Amino acid sequence: MSSSGSLSIQTRKTTKSALDSEVAPAPLEYKAPTSGLLYYLPRSWVPYAELIRLDKPVGTYYLFFPCLFSTLLAAPLTDPITTPSTVMGTTLLFLTGALVMRGAGCTINDLWDRNLDPHVSRTRLRPIARKAITPLSALVFTGAQLLTGLAVLLQFPLPCFYYATPSLLLVATYPLAKRVTHYPQFVLGLTFSWGAFMGFPALGIDLLSHTSAALAAGCLYASNIAWTVLYDMIYAHQDIRDDKKAGIKSIARRHEENTKAVLSGLAVVQTGLLAAAGWAVGAGPVYFIGVCGSAAATTGTMIWRVDLKRPEDCWWWFRHGCWFTGGGVAAGLAAEYAAHYFDIYDKNEPEVS
Repeated sequence: MSSSGSLSIQTRKTTKSALDSEVAPAPLEYKAPTSGLLYYLPRSWVPYAELIRLDKPVGTYYLFFPCLFSTLLAAPLTDPITTPSTVMGTTLLFLTGALVMRGAGCTINDLWDRNLDPHVSRTRLRPIARKAITPLSALVFTGAQLLTGLAVLLQFPLPCFYYATPSLLLVATYPLAKRVTHYPQFVLGLTFSWGAFMGFPALGIDLLSHTSAALAAGCLYASNIAWTVLYDMIYAHQDIRDDKKAGIKSIARRHEENTKAVLSGLAVVQTGLLAAAGWAVGAGPVYFIGVCGSAAATTGTMIWRVDLKRPEDCWWWFRHGCWFTGGGVAAGLAAEYAAHYFDIYDKNEPEVS
């Protein structure tokens, strides 16, 4: 193997992310699932379910949360205010889209890496790598997923199509970014956070003409990028020992001595940008307490408690931090929406004689 090929493989081994969400090295021989969702699927479906990481849904959740955040942030801005049934329907569409597009991203990732995965223990038994799915079949499957994603997208108002289309470039090129930068987490953040824009046009708000909404969407997007780099940096610490032995560079190794300081800075940026998004739309105290407070508390606790020297602890916080932070921010946004929907703020304003 050439030195350039060896370098590519080493680079590939250090770029695990929320996109594929795996922990333990793959076994030496492939064994069909004996439990879980994949066990109940027809045998011929299992390789495709593995290809889209159907049994590892945390990446789908991380992709979904920015969509949910933007939907809840946009809901009070419409006139009349968006109804709960519309919010729920929009949310379910976004969840469906996140499931489909995360799967498409995984398939594209494995197609790019089909010549590298067989040389890496963690990925050598992926469906394409073990030849359970041919590259041509995976390419056709990718097309089917993208068409399904398009079908979901067309259920939204037409402007959503124009807002969503640029994200396809990020989905397709993310695997390449892993080869040219020590910080693929930033590119992952650009990709996974795109939903921060989508809730606004989904509810009929034109970001090009609604200045405050556009500012809020931009702040929300940047906040989610910071969050993505934060949780994926913790994820990268799972393999820091192996990276040291192999002399492989990674974001975790690059900031090994000051990781928690970097994580703390990212948490401050994330919370500050959430506050800026709330300020842009004139949010009330429920927002700042519920959204900003929960973001600061959950990320702060995670940074304080995570043992970066224990891979299993890094995985636990990566997996559950999705719900601690994502769930907390979503709950705060839902409470702010409810306060507007039920006119809580108006009722608390003193009457002017």
